Amino acid sequence: MSQRPGTGEVPLRVCTIGSGPSAFYAAESLLKTPGLEVRVDMFERLPTPFGLVRGGVAPDHQKIKSVSKVYDKIAEDPRFRFFGNVRIGRDLAIADLERNYHAIVWAIGCESDNRLGIPGEDLAGVHSATEFVGWYNGHPDHRDRSFDLARAQRVVVVGNGNVAMDVSRILLQPAERLATTDIADHALSILRQSTVREVVLLGRRGPAQAAFSPKEIEEIAELPDVDVAVSADDMQLDPHSAAWLETQSRSVQRTVKFLQECAARGPQDRPKRLCCRFLTAPIAFEGNSGRLQRVRVQHAELAPDADGTPRAKPIDRFTTIEADLVLKAVGYRGIELPGLAFDSKRGIVANRDGRALQTAGGSDVRTGHYVVGWAKRGPTGLVGTNSPDSKATIELLLEDLRDGKTMQPAPQCGTEATLRNKGIDFVSWSDWLQLDAHERSEGEARGKARHKEPSTEALMRAVRALRG
Repeated sequence: MSQRPGTGEVPLRVCTIGSGPSAFYAAESLLKTPGLEVRVDMFERLPTPFGLVRGGVAPDHQKIKSVSKVYDKIAEDPRFRFFGNVRIGRDLAIADLERNYHAIVWAIGCESDNRLGIPGEDLAGVHSATEFVGWYNGHPDHRDRSFDLARAQRVVVVGNGNVAMDVSRILLQPAERLATTDIADHALSILRQSTVREVVLLGRRGPAQAAFSPKEIEEIAELPDVDVAVSADDMQLDPHSAAWLETQSRSVQRTVKFLQECAARGPQDRPKRLCCRFLTAPIAFEGNSGRLQRVRVQHAELAPDADGTPRAKPIDRFTTIEADLVLKAVGYRGIELPGLAFDSKRGIVANRDGRALQTAGGSDVRTGHYVVGWAKRGPTGLVGTNSPDSKATIELLLEDLRDGKTMQPAPQCGTEATLRNKGIDFVSWSDWLQLDAHERSEGEARGKARHKEPSTEALMRAVRALRG
């Protein structure tokens, strides 16, 4: 009878696909499990780690990005290996992973965006916030995007979450305030030419249901020369909403109080403005010669559902907003990976509480396959939300280990040899540390936090040069 994995004779071999927060928290949970002999390999399709901490968190939120120091500590464990610049499905097949690991943890996030499915969504000037965020953060996937800010005065942002607030803040603040951050050089150059004076934020629900945090809206109000405008009519809470608000967190109540104060204060004479509109949703993007000119919106009212939660109900009232650009911040969405069951309705890897499923909509789990983070639950929560989420999945993995439910890989892990035999120039953790120091050094020379090369090719050239 073969030895159960997790011992000195047969260490448990686990790989994570993805290197964002959920992947690192999963690795940490495994490495800190008492009495468990484990080896963790982390695969990342880009040459750089950290997922949305690097490519999604706004450049003027450097304190949030500093969470990567926690991940650095995890990666120092000698039982951990990093394989950057390795794409599953191109460089390694799922079958390759199954031959080398007892378990696979899918931490692939949500790399695409939701569509609204309304007329005019493909007009020039209509973009996803996902593209815009990746563009200003120097993400290789989005470096070639183009945003005509030099001819835009009003931008409509569709959505009411923190991403909507991030892109609004980037658009409204002076570009020079971003010059010392790690913002991509190509984005800073365009933002310096920006003529944007107003951002209109469209929320389909009421102010009490806004998904952004109070800190995010307060940050915009603190920007020099920016007014946060809220209609007094929008802030008239109906009895159901007022009663519902009493049951919500202090954070939600703080947001509503701040918006009420803005409405009571009235318009301020400032050069730039964030205009918050609630109970409005776009129904069409309109324009001429293939370019956006207007956003057609439908108004709504709130009505309680069966459990008393206020829900937006469209009404027979419409408005047109002149606009030069639109950014859709309506949620991220996963991308289907061939060979892995995908829940197309939710845009995530098909799973039950973190155990991957054999088929979408099925009930049978796929032995040895697990899911964490956004790929598991959808694009919800903050960076720290991924820690308990990943721990919960790893608990299931360890439960399955105790029950003997793991994959049966080859006696020795042959991943590194396979990559070398295929000529894949993977990035090790040592390579990344050199690149990290180089980016910081180049940033310091430019008076900023970090200088990022905007393409995978340029990043790999830097890695090779730093190897000496």
